[in-house]
Formats: sequence, structure tokens, C-alpha cells
Amino acid sequence: MAVTKKHHEFHTIDLDAPGWQLPEGYAPDSGALEIIISGSLDTQNKKGSRTRILRFPPGFATYKPIVHDYWEEVFMLEGDMTVGADESGQGGAAFQGYTYAVRPPGAWHGPFRSVNGCYLLETHYYDPA
Repeated sequence: MAVTKKHHEFHTIDLDAPGWQLPEGYAPDSGALEIIISGSLDTQNKKGSRTRILRFPPGFATYKPIVHDYWEEVFMLEGDMTVGADESGQGGAAFQGYTYAVRPPGAWHGPFRSVNGCYLLETHYYDPA
């Protein structure tokens, strides 16, 4: 079974609580942080599902597109993000909170930048989910 989440009724998510960590694949000096709020994703064995909040600080930027082998759904809770900037940080399409993306495995995406920072609610999962 791909879904690795336990039943957990409505509860408060404290965005100031400890438990934030550097997401896999992000440079330690990027300022990107994640907190896993449900499930787990086993990228080595290609199974599982997780939901996380990903936080980009003001001035955050990546400079190369990325790709992964699992499904990804992203909902921007607040803040701003420009998607598809070039390697010098120019261009791309600008978005603000309450925007959504869904990406199948193998879909290249990014680079990304954020002027004021943002919070993203992300769900990742392998087929079959």
C-alpha cells in the first residue's frame, strides 16, 4: 500500500514549533525548510506518501530546473513565488498565495524565486496511491 498516513483529525499546525529541517536536495544556505505533517516518502524504494509544509525565506532562489520520480501537488498558502526564471533569476511567471500545481513523475519544474518568502503545502506520492 502506497499511502503511509495515519488517521489524524483536525489539529493546529504551529508554524513556529521546532521540527523544521532542511529539505532533501536544497543547499544548506538556501534557507528552505520543511516540516512533515503526515506520512513518509521512501525515495530509495519508491513508495509512500507525505504531506509537508515547505517554507522559502525572503530572497530565496534556485537556478536550475528540478525533476523527481513521484507525483507532487503544491498549494501556495501565502507569499509569492516566480516560476521558470532563468539561471540569472530573470523572467518567469509570478504567483501569489492560493495557487496550485500538480506534477506527474518526470515533470521538470523551476527554477523558483521568492521576493518576500512563501509557504507551500505539498503532497508527494508514488503510484499506486
